[in-house]
Amino acid sequence: MSERYSFSLTTFSPSGKLVQIEYAIAAVAAGAPSIGIKSKTGVVIAAEKKTKSILYDDTSITKMEMITKHCGMTYSGMGPDFRLLVRKARKVAQQYQMQYDEEIPVSQLVQRLANVMQEYTHSGGVRPFGVSLLVAGFDQSTPYLVQCDPSGAYFAWKATAMGKNHVNGKTFLEKRYNSDLELEDAVHTAILTLKEGFEGQMTEDNIEIGICTTDGFRKLNRTEVKDYLAALN
Repeated sequence: MSERYSFSLTTFSPSGKLVQIEYAIAAVAAGAPSIGIKSKTGVVIAAEKKTKSILYDDTSITKMEMITKHCGMTYSGMGPDFRLLVRKARKVAQQYQMQYDEEIPVSQLVQRLANVMQEYTHSGGVRPFGVSLLVAGFDQSTPYLVQCDPSGAYFAWKATAMGKNHVNGKTFLEKRYNSDLELEDAVHTAILTLKEGFEGQMTEDNIEIGICTTDGFRKLNRTEVKDYLAALN
């Protein structure tokens, strides 16, 4: 029965579902894994960086982007959709900065991004975004880890996993997570969670790690990632 409604974004099926949104969530679940963990002193996000060929210049591919000095995000799902949302997020952040002469709070940035994603669930002639966002941010003394889904729903997490094998990732985090985690321990836990469903050898070339503290958001360079991997082996 749902197949009759699967091509319409703006029509509910008799069971009360918007099937295109479910397909978008399925696209996220098939994407490369992303992990987020909140510690006492900051937030860690980690993601698998897949390339389809060894001939790719992997410096041109990135899974993480800085939005403001104290906010960055990664994704699972479709890369081009992520690129569009990054551009929108930066525009919103700059408009807020110009109007109020201060950095946009993470909660407001996430809400405005979620509004954009939700708009694409009830408009004709468009499709939902095939991507879920994991936003890491720091407001004054408070770390934030928030997930935005294609439906426009958003949730704050202590730790979460998205993308392929996310169910096992969340189960692993439930066993390993505690609220007293230091930032270094959170990085180690994020790598171990990624390893749970990782295909092939994990190296500094095929994962990315970002950390957000009171000093701001930054992506770890390859040498730092290599050192973390060596410490776990």
